[in-house]
Amino acid sequence: MQVLTSYRSDYRIAYPHTNYPESRDRMKTATMLRHNRHLFSPFVIELLIIMFLVEFVKGALLVAILPVYMGTVLGLSAFSIGWAFALQYIGDNAFRSPIGWVVERIGYRASMIAGLALTLLAVAIIAYTSSVGWIVVACALLGVGTAPLWPCVVTGATQMAGEKKQGTVLSIVNAAWLSGTGAGPVIINFVMKDSFAPAFRVLFVCMTAIIVIALFLPGQRQTEAMHDRQKDGGSADARLAPRGLWRNIVGSYRQIGRTLHVSRWFYPALFLQTFAVGLLSPVITLYARTVLHLSPSQFSMLLVAGGGITLLGLIPAGKLVDKFGSAWFLHIGFALSTAAIVTLTWTRSLPAVYSVVGMIGLSYALILPAWNAWVGSIVPKEERGATWGFFLTINGSGMVLGPIISGKLWDLFGPQAPFWVSAATQAVLFVLHLFITAKERIVVR
Repeated sequence: MQVLTSYRSDYRIAYPHTNYPESRDRMKTATMLRHNRHLFSPFVIELLIIMFLVEFVKGALLVAILPVYMGTVLGLSAFSIGWAFALQYIGDNAFRSPIGWVVERIGYRASMIAGLALTLLAVAIIAYTSSVGWIVVACALLGVGTAPLWPCVVTGATQMAGEKKQGTVLSIVNAAWLSGTGAGPVIINFVMKDSFAPAFRVLFVCMTAIIVIALFLPGQRQTEAMHDRQKDGGSADARLAPRGLWRNIVGSYRQIGRTLHVSRWFYPALFLQTFAVGLLSPVITLYARTVLHLSPSQFSMLLVAGGGITLLGLIPAGKLVDKFGSAWFLHIGFALSTAAIVTLTWTRSLPAVYSVVGMIGLSYALILPAWNAWVGSIVPKEERGATWGFFLTINGSGMVLGPIISGKLWDLFGPQAPFWVSAATQAVLFVLHLFITAKERIVVR
């Protein structure tokens, strides 16, 4: 006991402005980082399971349950359904930036549990009400509730993996995301035969499991130690009070703006990367049924083929990105995607369609890990969560605007128009990335 007291006394003399218990947490967490800086630490596994299950719930709701429930049961128009879905995307993207900042201040556990509570409330509202207004509110709550997911998972996973394995860990994150998004509708369609009740029971079980797992995430002290943060000044309560919260968020983002040296073309590229996907997401099913004349089973097999190729290619591509860098993977991916999407607009033979979809799947297996590793290399260590949240907001806004423009293009110019614009967007991304990386090489030299 005397030795311990003496040690604490010596520690306080050497570091008079440092709180001993918090410093002990920092040292313990730093040790954890040194010994567990690998891809499958318990913390990363928890994040991956949460990512899979949350995307499972979202995929089941947005693809399998809500379109049928709102269209056939509630009798809503396609326009009303579209705006309800848009609210979900808007809520998700609008809150990613501030939540990215908050995560590093209050911890992964509190951030994630707060979001999951709103998500659970959204599922409960959809399950127990038939009011159109409440369904729309639930869609907005679903977006806000899932907003902490990507900032938490991406920030935590990249922090644990380290700079040399960002491509690999982010490819694993994307694999968990795609697996959950794809498995949700498939399993729920199998469960949901004559009633929505069994489907909602599955979703409630998933949400309960997610919340239990989230209880094991790092708290405030551990999170601050992981990110090697000192207090921003003042108590946690003062920093997170409404007035202080907004002032600190704005101050942090101004500081990021001063220290973040990126090309001005980087931000349009962030937006266009998801805008190209958003253009296709609402019309791909309609195009397959009305233009390609595919049956539901043929279309399902097509999605499995394209998604399977992407899923199988993500982790090998991520490892190659870590070894050789992201530039050429993005060049090849954008070029291949542009060619494949254009080819899809005039292809009618089923074997040819499968080949083209396979090319698209391969292109995204190259793009996703390389893109995330490239963006991750720009994120500063000091404000990792806030910067990821800011980048993810810009990146995700393409998924808000893309579907709205896509429908207008279809109505005004025909079924091929969204595909042409998506291909043109991929071509612009190819040129932008060439330009940005060329400038980066010049600066390095």
